[in-house]
Parts: sequence; structure tokens; C-alpha cells
Amino acid sequence: MPRWTQDAAKRQVGWRVDNPQTPQEKVEAIHDLAVDDQVAARVATDFLRRPSVAFQAAGDDTARHLFNKAQTDRWRQADEAEPVPGPPESPVAPVVRQLDQTIDFLDLIGACHKFVAATGRLVAQMRGGRLSEDEREVIHKNVDRVRATCEWIVTAVDSGHLDMDEELTKLLRGE
Repeated sequence: MPRWTQDAAKRQVGWRVDNPQTPQEKVEAIHDLAVDDQVAARVATDFLRRPSVAFQAAGDDTARHLFNKAQTDRWRQADEAEPVPGPPESPVAPVVRQLDQTIDFLDLIGACHKFVAATGRLVAQMRGGRLSEDEREVIHKNVDRVRATCEWIVTAVDSGHLDMDEELTKLLRGE
């Protein structure tokens, strides 16, 4: 026979519970405990040491992109920093960096291929139907975003400069 508890009452009104039971309640509790960036980084690092967790996280395009960007930024900072005496670099470190670069290259090629394939299929399915003015405007704005992204890719590939300028950032956000 179900009992009315404080947690049940809190669930009923949408408040945080003291004893989380559902996956969402547990995630929210972890977020509450990891408000501090140092704590969150430590928890994320600990979780990513679990192969199944790392595999699932790698499936999230945004998480993977942000991790790859952070990794690249760390390498850039390390390259720009003055050498600090310490243990020598692992002999496999250059190989790992090359593998990471190859994976990033393949991810980018894959993203381009998926875009071209999906666009070719979707445009062909339109079968000449006329779009409304609002629909055409949305398509034009998105094509502008695609063009800007393509230009950014070419610039990054040719120059090695990976940062987006402020205008591109706003455009990609849809501002």
C-alpha cells in the first residue's frame, strides 16, 4: 500500500526530492552536487574512465565537439607555454595526437558527406512543390549558415585558425 511521503509530496509539486529514485531525479541531484567546475570536472573525468560511459558520451555530437575543442586548446596552450621541467613526454603521445587528428579529419569528412547525402535526398523529395515566402526565408537563412560554416571549415583547414569570429558565432546561433 503506497504511503504519502515528503518525497512523494515534493514530486507532486515538482520540487527536488531528498531521496532521488528516477534517473532524472538522480541526474538533477548530481548536477546540484557538481555546481563547482572543479567538482564537475573531477566527476566527469571519473565517469569517462568507465568504457561504457565514455562510449555513450562520444555518441553525443555536442559533447564530443566540446571535448575535442578543449583538447585542442590544451595542446595549443602547451605548445605556446614555456617548457616546464618535468617528466618527459610519453613516446606514444605524438602517435595519439596524430590518431586524434585523423579521427577529427574523418568526423569532418563524415559530417560533410552526411550533409551532402541528406540534402540531395531531401531536395529531390520536394518534387517541385512551391514553398511559402516564410518557408523560403527560413531555407535562405539556413543556407547562409551553411555557407558561413563551409567558409569557416576552409579557413580552418587552410590556416589552422580554428576560432570563429563573433559574426560567424552569431550567424550560427541564428541571431
